[in-house]
Amino acid sequence: MSTPVATDHPSVDRVRARVAEEGIPKPQYPRVHLGALSSNVVLFILGLAFVIPLVWIVLSSIDSNAGAGLEIPHLSAANYRAVMTVDRMRPFLNSFYLAFVSTVVSTVVGLLAGYGLSRHYIPLKRTIMLFILFMSGLPVAMLLVPTYQMYVQLQWLDSLFWTSVFLAATSLPFTVWLLKNFIDQVPRELEEAAAIEGTGPLGILVRVVIPLAMPGILVTALITFINAWGAFAIPLVLDSNPEHMPGAVAIYQFMSADGQTRFGDLSAYSILFATPVIVLYLIASRRISGAFTFAGGIKS
Repeated sequence: MSTPVATDHPSVDRVRARVAEEGIPKPQYPRVHLGALSSNVVLFILGLAFVIPLVWIVLSSIDSNAGAGLEIPHLSAANYRAVMTVDRMRPFLNSFYLAFVSTVVSTVVGLLAGYGLSRHYIPLKRTIMLFILFMSGLPVAMLLVPTYQMYVQLQWLDSLFWTSVFLAATSLPFTVWLLKNFIDQVPRELEEAAAIEGTGPLGILVRVVIPLAMPGILVTALITFINAWGAFAIPLVLDSNPEHMPGAVAIYQFMSADGQTRFGDLSAYSILFATPVIVLYLIASRRISGAFTFAGGIKS
C-alpha cells in the first residue's frame, strides 16, 4: 500500500518565493569597541585574581602533600580528618555563639531604633541619621583601646557574651541605617488600617511591619552574622581565654613559630569555616529574593 506524498503548504511556497526574490539577509554582528574590549580584559584579570586563590584552597584541602604552589593534588581526605576533631571544632561553636548573640542583639535593637526613626517625629532626625552613617564608617581599631579599658573596669574581659555584645554594638549603626530605609518602604496606610482595627503599636510592628520588611531584616541579619563570624581583632583583644577562641583566631594555629605552615590543614579548615555562612545564605536566599512586593496592597 503506497503512502501519499505530502505537498507543500501554499504559505511555504510564498515564503520560498520571497526569500528567492529578496535574498537571505546577512546576520548583523555587533561591532567590537576598544573600550569594551579593554574593560572586559581588566575584569577577566580581576576575576582570575579572585578565582585562583579559591582554586588553590580547594585543591590543597584534598592534597596530602599540599604546598604553597598550585599543583595537581594527591587526592586524600587526611586534611579533613586532621581538623575535624573535638579540639579543632570547638572554635566553630565559639564563633557561632558570638555571631548568633551579636546578630540577635543588633537586629532587635536596630529594628526598634529604625522603626522609631522611620515612623515617629524626632527633632534633628536628618542629623542623627548622618551621625549614624558616620559611626558605621569608624574603624573598629579606634574603639578597641577605650573599650578594653572600660571592660577592665567593669570586669567584662574573657567573656563570650560581653564580647558578642561589643560585636553587636559595632554593627548597630549600619544595622539601624539599613533597617530604617527598609521600613520606609512599608506603606503607612497598612499600619493605619491595622490601627483602625484596634491593633496596638507593638502589634503593628510585629504583625504588619516585620512580615513585610522581612527580606530587609534577613539581609541585615545576614550581614551582621557574617561580620561577627569572621571577627578577629575584637575577640583576640577582649577575650584571651583559650577555651573561648573563635575560628578566625584559631586558624592561626596552623602557622608555627618557625615559619612552617600546614597548608593542607589550613585549606581544609578554611573551607569548613566558610561552609556555615554559605549554607545560611542558601537558606535565606529564598526569602531575600522575594524582595518587597506591595503591589495591590493599596488602592489609589
